[in-house]
Amino acid sequence: MPEHSRRVSAENLLDNFMETFAHNVPKKSSEPVFESTEKSTVSDSFNRLFGREKPVHHLLGGGKSADVLLWRNKRISGSVLAGATFTWLLFEWLNYHMLTLICIGLVLSMTILFLWSNAANILNRSAPSFPRISLPEDIFVTAAIALSNEINRFLSFLQDVASGKDLKTFLVVAGSLFAVAIIGSWCNFLTIFYIGFVAAHTLPVLYEKYGDQIDSCIYDALDKTKQNYRRFDSQVLRRIPTMKGKKSQ
Repeated sequence: MPEHSRRVSAENLLDNFMETFAHNVPKKSSEPVFESTEKSTVSDSFNRLFGREKPVHHLLGGGKSADVLLWRNKRISGSVLAGATFTWLLFEWLNYHMLTLICIGLVLSMTILFLWSNAANILNRSAPSFPRISLPEDIFVTAAIALSNEINRFLSFLQDVASGKDLKTFLVVAGSLFAVAIIGSWCNFLTIFYIGFVAAHTLPVLYEKYGDQIDSCIYDALDKTKQNYRRFDSQVLRRIPTMKGKKSQ
């Protein structure tokens, strides 16, 4: 009986989790295809993954960073992604180091300015000068305050998760950290950062364009996962007490 109760409780726990997850994922619409365009447009735009009711652009902040991530200006977004790719290739494939690149850049800049200054003296023109950086005095204070607020928010989130109030959130966070640790053992931090950077510049725009298809695939995968678990439970888990009972006899 204890084994049977443990098996039933585990099955009920997974069923409750799958039903909660399925309830949050938008289900396939059974309405006719030829409905009013206004109604379908509004429902398709604001009934997306996990039941969210805001567009992707609003979820990403709605500012210039969201415009870059969603490729509102293809030239800027392409330049940012190309620059990140070039930097990753320099450090990862060509095995350059930050100090080496800085020194090489300074030497090239000094050589160009040296040639330019001598040419300016010959041509009776003004000599060039290094550009000066001017920053507001409180920019570092503002950045430090914003960073500290984000760190405190993350620490408070970890504290709430570790308090044991929500077992599902605790398991999700622990599994995510464990997965990141495994991925980190495969490659270095720069590669992980670059993969995340590329994903941030590709996945949101893909979901914005093909959100309905992605939601449908996730819902189908969720149904198949639930069916496979029920099949595994009926074919394997339900037979374990019987096998143990035969051995005891």
